[in-house]
Amino acid sequence: MKLSLATLLLVSLVLSSSLNAMADDLSPQPSPSSCDIKCDARCKDVKEKDRCLKYCGICCGKCQCVPSGTYGNKSECPCYDDMKNSKGTAKCP
Repeated sequence: MKLSLATLLLVSLVLSSSLNAMADDLSPQPSPSSCDIKCDARCKDVKEKDRCLKYCGICCGKCQCVPSGTYGNKSECPCYDDMKNSKGTAKCP
């Protein structure tokens, strides 16, 4: 009886961890290359490209979108527009 209970517990733990792994794989997150491509386009005309790419990548990862164009159009991605830095100004380029 104790052996079958232990086996049942072990099987349920394995199944639950497998289901969690499958759920993580299905979550809609942009791939790093997707963010890289979008941020390259967004930051192509700025003077401080490294800084722009850094913050764009952070914002893309959290918001899962990047507005089109090199400036403005932030209404296309409200999360991107709403992110503020510690000074209260726009965090995302």
